[in-house]
This record gives sequence, structure tokens and C-alpha cells, in this order.
Amino acid sequence: MKRINLTKAEKQLEDEMVAGKWVPVSKAENDAIATALKARKKDAVLNIRVNSQDLSQLKKKAKKLGVKYQTYISEVLHQVAQ
Repeated sequence: MKRINLTKAEKQLEDEMVAGKWVPVSKAENDAIATALKARKKDAVLNIRVNSQDLSQLKKKAKKLGVKYQTYISEVLHQVAQ
């Protein structure tokens, strides 16, 4: 039988599955997850001018949360849009 070489990340996933850390979900749960992921898909480009002090504050908040500032701004926009 041919041996498949896994990356470290793939090996970690395999080990977690074998250890039972992953659980199966129903089709409805899977569909809900897929819908949520599609809603988060970044499929448009936006170029805007902002106040440099505002941008600096956004960057500080993003760093404090441990995320990239563009991701943080995108999430803020998403929350406001909802």
C-alpha cells in the first residue's frame, strides 16, 4: 500500500479525528455552517479614504484583539450592515 506523506497541519487534523475531538454534524447543521461561511466570503473590493487618526485607532483595536486591521474593519462593516 502506498504511504501518503501528510503535512504537520494534516497530521494534527488526523490525530484530532482519531482522538474523537471532531464530531459529525447533521445535514441541517452542515448547511447552516456553509451558509455562514458564504456570508463571510470577501468577494468585493472597497477603496475608501479615512481619517488617519481613525485608522490608527482601528489598527490599535485590531492588534489588541489579535487580528489584522483589514479583517477587523471588514467585520465591523459586516456588523453594521446587519
